[in-house]
Amino acid sequence: MAYLWLKAAHLTALMIWIGGMLAVALVLRATSPRREELRASGALPLLGTVRRWDHYVTSPAMLLAWALGLTLAFQGGWFGQPWLWAKLILALLLAAVHGRLAGGLRKRLRDDIPVVATWRHAPGAILALVAAIVALVVVKPFA
Repeated sequence: MAYLWLKAAHLTALMIWIGGMLAVALVLRATSPRREELRASGALPLLGTVRRWDHYVTSPAMLLAWALGLTLAFQGGWFGQPWLWAKLILALLLAAVHGRLAGGLRKRLRDDIPVVATWRHAPGAILALVAAIVALVVVKPFA
């Protein structure tokens, strides 16, 4: 029974984490990199709100997802399974994308440095990583 509660909490944390990442990616994609244009368009308060959400909700959800996921893997004795290691590598990539997005959001709010155009691909990359992780967990190849 505890396993099911841990799994439910893990999935909830994942949904919050991924949803927050997608929000940051889409806001970065939709807003201008120039501070004066952000202020003129009224997007500066939106960026501040998204930044606070990322800091107080999305990032803690990521940490909780990691903690619960590792707990589930330990309880399931899955650390010897190749599919879990592949999943962990993809989850690390997802965490790195989150870090880059959070950094891009801070830069966009802080100064007049244009953020690179690769943000337009971030939502698709996030969804592709999530789909690959889900496939690994459900199918458990290499087992």
